[in-house]
Amino acid sequence: MNVMQPIDRIRGAVHDKERHESGHKHVTGTAEYIDDMPEPAGTLHAYLGLSQRAHAEILSIDFDAVAASTGVVGILTAVDIPGENDVSQAHKHDDPVFATGLVEFHGQPIFAVIAESREDARRAAARVKIDYRDLPHVTDVIEATEANYPLVIDPLKLERGDIADGFARARHILEGEMRIGGQDHFYLEGQISLAIPGEDEEVTVYASTQHPSETQHMVGQVLGVPSHAVTVNVRRMGGAFGGKETQANIFAAVAALAAKKYGRAVKIRPDRDDDMTATGKRHDFHVDYKLGFDDEGHIDAVDAVFAARCGFSADLSGPVTDRALFHADNCYFYPNVRLRSRPVKTNTVSNTAFRGFGGPQGMVGGERFIEDIAYTLGKDPLEIRKLNFYGGEGRNLTPYHQTVEDNIIGRIIEELEQSADYAARRADIVAFNRKSSVIRKGIALTPVKFGISFTKTEYNQAGALVHVYADGSIQLNHGGTEMGQGLYTKVAQVVADEFQVDLDRIRVTATSTGKVPNTSATAASSGSDLNGMAAADAAQQIKARLVKFAAERFGVAESDVAFEPNVVRAGIERIPFPDFIKAAYGARIQLSAAGFYKTPKIHWNRAEGRGRPFFYYAYGASCSEVSVDTLTGEYQVDRTDILHDVGRSLNPALDIGQVEGAFVQGMGWLTMEELWWDAKGRLRTHAPSTYKIPLASDRPRIFNVRLADWSVNREETIRRSKAVGEPPFMLGISVLEAISMAAASVADYLIPPRIDAPATPERVLMAVERLRCQGIEDNDAGLPRRHS
Repeated sequence: MNVMQPIDRIRGAVHDKERHESGHKHVTGTAEYIDDMPEPAGTLHAYLGLSQRAHAEILSIDFDAVAASTGVVGILTAVDIPGENDVSQAHKHDDPVFATGLVEFHGQPIFAVIAESREDARRAAARVKIDYRDLPHVTDVIEATEANYPLVIDPLKLERGDIADGFARARHILEGEMRIGGQDHFYLEGQISLAIPGEDEEVTVYASTQHPSETQHMVGQVLGVPSHAVTVNVRRMGGAFGGKETQANIFAAVAALAAKKYGRAVKIRPDRDDDMTATGKRHDFHVDYKLGFDDEGHIDAVDAVFAARCGFSADLSGPVTDRALFHADNCYFYPNVRLRSRPVKTNTVSNTAFRGFGGPQGMVGGERFIEDIAYTLGKDPLEIRKLNFYGGEGRNLTPYHQTVEDNIIGRIIEELEQSADYAARRADIVAFNRKSSVIRKGIALTPVKFGISFTKTEYNQAGALVHVYADGSIQLNHGGTEMGQGLYTKVAQVVADEFQVDLDRIRVTATSTGKVPNTSATAASSGSDLNGMAAADAAQQIKARLVKFAAERFGVAESDVAFEPNVVRAGIERIPFPDFIKAAYGARIQLSAAGFYKTPKIHWNRAEGRGRPFFYYAYGASCSEVSVDTLTGEYQVDRTDILHDVGRSLNPALDIGQVEGAFVQGMGWLTMEELWWDAKGRLRTHAPSTYKIPLASDRPRIFNVRLADWSVNREETIRRSKAVGEPPFMLGISVLEAISMAAASVADYLIPPRIDAPATPERVLMAVERLRCQGIEDNDAGLPRRHS
């Protein structure tokens, strides 16, 4: 064997700023998505026929014109399903593939056309004739509550302390309400699946899904076959954000159903309009709250109900509304608290997972509590925030009875306050607003505390498969899916670090249920945590065998064997990694391993509202400054400064990108992305022409983003890192709060502005006018004036 000199470090090590493994393919257009794959000969195309009523009985369906259309091969309805006509969560049997007899939202799938081309299928589906008998429908959560619509799942209650005593002792009691809008995922790659039939019961599905194993199970359920007959493959998605955790299942099921029925490959890809109409969104919320607090702003009691527009079926509304309650405290200690969810059924598409999974809605509610207290007392909201932060003994227990053990929000806020020069800038803004009659400015510094783990405990597990080939190259497969966030890159860095080889020696292959079974969804910000640890476990198993082999081969103690950059050292000898692996193969050493990981310490009792649902917390803070035109309600974000906690970053370049993107997406949700249904229950914001997302020109004019590089996760996560997918989304709350300050300035900051989200220019303008009129009325009434 050759002996070589050691090299200082590997290329692409953990904690390095390594580029995204497919980044160059994304920008050159060479990254292969499902619609780019060569279609097998004879591929058919499916298209869904959607309901044109929000709530109605189906009296009759005439398919004659559909069947007679060019290129049509067949039409699928519920009678063609050999298994269950259901793709619901946890077998609730409330989410059919095809509606039968009753439709419960405008856009619900009723049938699918199978044709020789996608255009043939799409045109044919529009030619159906359906007779309906309309039924009363409700699309709004408040209207649904007033109409006694049922809950889609049992609500949750979190309670701690003595709520009655808390209010009895409070110097001030304040009541209010807030609407928090939903959000469309607006992924670049829409929903799509390609199914290829195999022999016997087998089918292979290429799906744009965040949850390959669930898609596998749902396809098997619809086909009436066991899971081992279904293989689901996912190389990459062009964005997902939660929209492909459950919503991908119906498209995979329809493609597989058609593929098995007609014995040919079948692809399904809806138009953007139909995709947005037929798939779920972020949940809209309505929050009713009552607050008790003292003259300084210390919170004594909180009682709040979080009602959500869930849609016609449960989907993930239970855990989403649960997580909203888990994050209604954000960084604040509530001595006496009662939080309740109301997951209300509506005649709309079933809402689903979206980045943050209910946490953002809960956190916005919590920040509204702080805002109301601050403006009621005439104080800076940041002062009230800091006053109520979780602290030491006696002030570190959440409403769900988990102790906050890793609290670093105080240091995060202090550093950002100084680096953003918050105090001086706020004073300048107050002075500016006194002199400016039209343009008003606002500034806000808001914190984030976000719990990391699936609240469904069984999802906190992951598997991985690592192969080391005889030439020293390494193939990695794990249960996580790549949707642009860089998961494949991070987990590859972990494996490279374990073997101490350059990153380009690692090849990550498509996620496949045929390689790693029973995968969890790539969601809840847990992709790197779970899959990184599983991959490390697999690599460590192989390394243990290699260490034993090296010790025997070179006659040294196992403690004298080490993996160093691109070499293996055995005593004084250093052998190039490929040569060493070739020798191990020759000695018949097993060079493959399946890794596994399950998150420790977590437990949760929903019935009691107690437990430790989160392994740890990720923290962050953002400071945003805005300018608002009080004549039109239009505004711009002048500057944002962010300091975010990712523990010891696996890849700072990717993490910075995640923080920047999450902030802009969160800002978009709270300021401009508005869902609107008309009187007939039709979603009218169903295309880029009617649904506004942030543009590059909407980003802050000055945008400073830093990671808290001093932070190290106290829990034993992968290389002491922290999750980064969801927590920074809520940094966008600082923009909403800054807009609120600008609006509040017209009434001398003495009246809670209470702007609902999204804070569109129309809402901002109406709030400004309301505050101005109320301020004049209060002044005329001789009410005392306070100054912030």
